[in-house]
Amino acid sequence: MDPVLIIAVLVIVVAFIIVLRTVRIVPQQTAQIVERLGGYNKTLTAGIHFLVPFVDKVRANIDLREQVVTFPPQPVITSDNLVVSIDTVIYYSVIDAKAAVYEIANFIQGIEQLTVTTLRNVIGSLDLEQTLTSRDQINGQLRGVLDEATGKWGIRVNRVELKAIDPPHSVQDSMEQQMRAERNRRAAILTAEGVKQSAILTAEGEKQSQILRAEGSAQARILEAQGQSRAIQQVFSAIHRGRPTQKLLAYQYLQVLPQIAQGDSNKMWIIPSEVTDALRGISGALGTPGQPAGSDEDEWVETGVPDDDAFAETVLEDPAKALAEARGQAAQASAESTEHASPVSRQQPALRPPADQVPPRPTPAAPSFPDPPAIAEPPGPDGEGDDTTR
Repeated sequence: MDPVLIIAVLVIVVAFIIVLRTVRIVPQQTAQIVERLGGYNKTLTAGIHFLVPFVDKVRANIDLREQVVTFPPQPVITSDNLVVSIDTVIYYSVIDAKAAVYEIANFIQGIEQLTVTTLRNVIGSLDLEQTLTSRDQINGQLRGVLDEATGKWGIRVNRVELKAIDPPHSVQDSMEQQMRAERNRRAAILTAEGVKQSAILTAEGEKQSQILRAEGSAQARILEAQGQSRAIQQVFSAIHRGRPTQKLLAYQYLQVLPQIAQGDSNKMWIIPSEVTDALRGISGALGTPGQPAGSDEDEWVETGVPDDDAFAETVLEDPAKALAEARGQAAQASAESTEHASPVSRQQPALRPPADQVPPRPTPAAPSFPDPPAIAEPPGPDGEGDDTTR
């Protein structure tokens, strides 16, 4: 082989190696530590750099971006002597590449051990309930301690998060039972409140309905009494204007006698002594020798005065006012139902609407009955009349 060719190849290889060891291109967000003859020389940032071949050496390549590291679960004892497992996540970034290389051998391992010790110190002053509900407080304390300790390493701790807090299984079962009991208690309270409100509303409705039924019954009885009063007055007025005789009264008396004997419990009944007088009157009405039947001095008297209207003085309540009153009571019952749905301290509202909304009821006038005219006693068997009037 030609020696000249071999020398040329060797020169090319040596030149290529020298170029590789001289020219250094550093990417963005990356720092490289350069040592010269075993000592720190400089830190290379992003861009192209030239080194002294075989004199300068790149010691470390440091990533300046924010890093995320997760540590395995660590057992920690709380102040109430319960062991919990806590997973932590650390967000950090390198702000001084030289310190990160020369101040500590492995800053990741240092951060992990510092996190474990600090976490045990913080959790040891809290009980289980405070540990489960004070994540932000624990995160703040951990971040403060880690940031202060890692500052001389050229590390800045941005965030510390507790990823999981796992109490023992027995404690988890007890917590689930406690939560289940609490939810059952709340459900029972809500059910009792619903039953209470339902009973109150039902009682209020029954109360209102009974009041309305009582008022309707009272008005109906008043109207019925007024009608009976007017009917009795009309009957007595017609009887007095017809001037009834003793014969008619005797006939009516005989018609009532069969009703006295009615009834299964009547085993024996006594005929009054007035029956003979009634029979005597009937025989007189049928006629006696020398006198035509049915002759009587008393005849029907037609006064020509029209009968009074039985319901002339009956005043019924205005339907519009009654409807307005019913609507007012319905609105009041609806408002009371709404108030009972969200119970507050209140005063029982009046059952009756205001006086200016209810029309006054007419006061039924007591019927006045005219005194019946005196009826002369019919002559006895001896032909002598009795002057005593009945």
